[in-house]
Amino acid sequence: MSVRVALVDDEAPARSELRYLLSDHAAIEVVGEAANASEALTLVAAGCDAIFLDIEMPGLTGIDAARLIRSAHEPPAVVFVTAHAGYAVDAFAVEAFDYLLKPVDPDRLGRVIERLIERSRTDGVAAPPAKISVVAGGGVELLDWEAIHYAVADGDYCRVHTSDRSYLCTQPLGDLEAELPPERFARIHRSTLVNLAHVSAVRRVGSDRLKLILDDGARTELEVARRQSARLRERLNL
Repeated sequence: MSVRVALVDDEAPARSELRYLLSDHAAIEVVGEAANASEALTLVAAGCDAIFLDIEMPGLTGIDAARLIRSAHEPPAVVFVTAHAGYAVDAFAVEAFDYLLKPVDPDRLGRVIERLIERSRTDGVAAPPAKISVVAGGGVELLDWEAIHYAVADGDYCRVHTSDRSYLCTQPLGDLEAELPPERFARIHRSTLVNLAHVSAVRRVGSDRLKLILDDGARTELEVARRQSARLRERLNL
């Protein structure tokens, strides 16, 4: 099974370099190239499984294009490829599959491709649930998982936090994590799971620790455990 990808960058040499790196992976089929975000939308309409998308381009930015791509019937995975690390938080806010920095590291690219292949194998087989059961007002409510900002272990259960309130979830944190899409959620502590799409800023705390600031009304701050910091820095390309 091949993974059909499109390359979008306003600089032709950058597209050529990425095409060359992808040529080492037999499962990847490059089905088109584009020099701007408008042309990228045409490639998406024609059909592809993933799009490697630059961010700083004339006209619409890659972030703008990703927002439009999300509205497609079967949107491809968006992998941002940029020279600027500062867009990582914005990228995950538009549900980026991954975020690569130029010059692209072949090993890092290889890990992304492995995940794209796995995604293509499981498409239509193991979609994450649209709703999570939580306890509220003495009864059970169904909560959209996209509304979850973060979840914290609470004994044998966990407590799920949205933009303005919290709910008891009768699953252990590990079971909840297993049901949620791994490209969106990250374990930042043994007792804390966060939705990266709701992270508005990242701050360093000392030389090897991070603090996440969420986009809820309280601007919640969550510290990342030292053992999780390296993995999260890799995901956010910090």
